[in-house]
Amino acid sequence: MEPIASMAPAATPAPPAPLSGAEAMFFENFYNGLHEGLVTLVNLSVVLLEFIGVGVIVVAALQGIYNYVRRDPLTRLKLAKGMAMGLEFKLGSEILRTVVVRQFSEIAIVGAIIVLRAALTFLIHWEIKNEEEDNEVNLVSKAPSEHHKG
Repeated sequence: MEPIASMAPAATPAPPAPLSGAEAMFFENFYNGLHEGLVTLVNLSVVLLEFIGVGVIVVAALQGIYNYVRRDPLTRLKLAKGMAMGLEFKLGSEILRTVVVRQFSEIAIVGAIIVLRAALTFLIHWEIKNEEEDNEVNLVSKAPSEHHKG
């Protein structure tokens, strides 16, 4: 068995020497460059996701009008699914926006927007579920029964 003295923890290494002025400036510039790149990437992504979300909602609305004119019984369901997909893109953009906020007031505003969009998405999915159940009931009630076949 080894002596107890050899089980003592090793001495902690000395802290690194402070950075020189040029090294500190390099790391500060590097950090600022990375931060600016991240902010630019997030802002572009937010705009792209918002644009896609609006596009999906507009296309769903146009298809909804077309389906309504044709008297398609699934118009509400198709419209709700399109709106839900568009809101998902817009919700994603708001979540990304939280990466670059700097003040609590901005966080509160973005948080409120996220809660509202999440609530809308939840309500639309609830409507989709109910509409699908109604369509299944209507299909079953319109199907010919077995005892009426001749």
